Amino acid sequence: MDRILPQELIRAKRDGDVLPAAAIQGFVRGLTDGSITDAQVAAFAMAVHFQGMTRAECVALTDAMTDSGVRLAWPELDGPVLDKHSTGGLGDKVSLMLAPMLAACGGYVPMISGRGLGHTGGTLDKLDSIPGYVTTPSREVFRDAVQVAGCAIVGQTGELAPADDRFYAIRDVTATVDPIALITASILSKKLAAGLDALVMDVKFGTGAFSRDLAEARALAESITAVAAGAGLATHALLTDMNQILGSTAGNALEVMEVVEYLRGTKRDPRLHALVMALGTELLAMGGLAPSAAAAERLERCLADGTAAERFERMVVALGGPSDLLASATDCLPVAPVVLAVNAPDAGFVRRIAGRAVGMAIVALGGGRQKPSDTIDPRVGLSEVVGLGERTDAERPLALVHAADQASAEACAATLRACFEVGEAIDAPGPIVCEHLREPTEDAPA
Repeated sequence: MDRILPQELIRAKRDGDVLPAAAIQGFVRGLTDGSITDAQVAAFAMAVHFQGMTRAECVALTDAMTDSGVRLAWPELDGPVLDKHSTGGLGDKVSLMLAPMLAACGGYVPMISGRGLGHTGGTLDKLDSIPGYVTTPSREVFRDAVQVAGCAIVGQTGELAPADDRFYAIRDVTATVDPIALITASILSKKLAAGLDALVMDVKFGTGAFSRDLAEARALAESITAVAAGAGLATHALLTDMNQILGSTAGNALEVMEVVEYLRGTKRDPRLHALVMALGTELLAMGGLAPSAAAAERLERCLADGTAAERFERMVVALGGPSDLLASATDCLPVAPVVLAVNAPDAGFVRRIAGRAVGMAIVALGGGRQKPSDTIDPRVGLSEVVGLGERTDAERPLALVHAADQASAEACAATLRACFEVGEAIDAPGPIVCEHLREPTEDAPA
């Protein structure tokens, strides 16, 4: 069965059959060595989209993609190896803030991240906007960066989960991002390969997330925590609200600038800060670095005394970036030539934001990919984005569009006006963290 023809594997899954582990392993080998075509990979992903996978199939896919490359170990480190992963959301730059904060508190964070997927921006795409930063370093450079800075955020190389790297890119442009089993296997193959001691998942739901509602997000969180537990990786999940942009920016270089402002203490969006602190508190407790009651104070201290910022700068330098990014970000980061304020047709309060449509408007600007070979323009995106419940009027636009030219700026502005529902005042949004999931559910779906 492990030598089944790709088209027969696709047919079997299309028809709802349960695939044996050997057949899934054969599919992953084909992903890795290129013997399966992009069209066949896309067809298989679409079959899973409609038919789903059992828990056993999901475990087999996760194991096979993890074993498609090397598994790292960190015997030389004197602290816990920790990581956080988000299921993706608009303006989600939490990894760039949290990794150096954890490092400043005594943890080590070898973070294997991904590129933009669908309407959401990717952590690696943000880092690509930093001149010289190498997101796919050699294993030796990666290890050195973790030791020197305490954290290193990189992508899959040819050695780490290479099967997922290809699968991820094809799913991005074939409307097959959503299946819980594929999300679970994609995330955990990278995390298991990284040799972690503990992982916290940020599972988002809402108009800007892949999971539209809390129940769908909970199902994904249960799948991830259960599969991770079976693989021996302690994993907790936070279910978080993604009905508005996280922070005030969305777009690669713009988000890096917001990270710099956050670490320097010049500007911290309250909702974004609340999420960073919640994830960090969970990880410090899981790693034995601080009890839950004291973890938040420790994280705040590393921001206040500048040690988190210093760790971030060490990481940037260790991976090829400039040594003066924090002091000279406005000079280091690329800037769009056109900035356009987008006003709502009428003054009022923001009642709803069509997050997915906002994300696709950024993709159309050049801030994301419509096909795997597309080159991202790191300059483009949105800043000063209004949040739910906030008033917008002639003095307070919906957002500022950063674009490569006037025509694309105006096209984006027209799209954005339709993405924001403005009217009477609404209650303030609830807390960004809605639930904690610390124990896997035995009968959780894959």
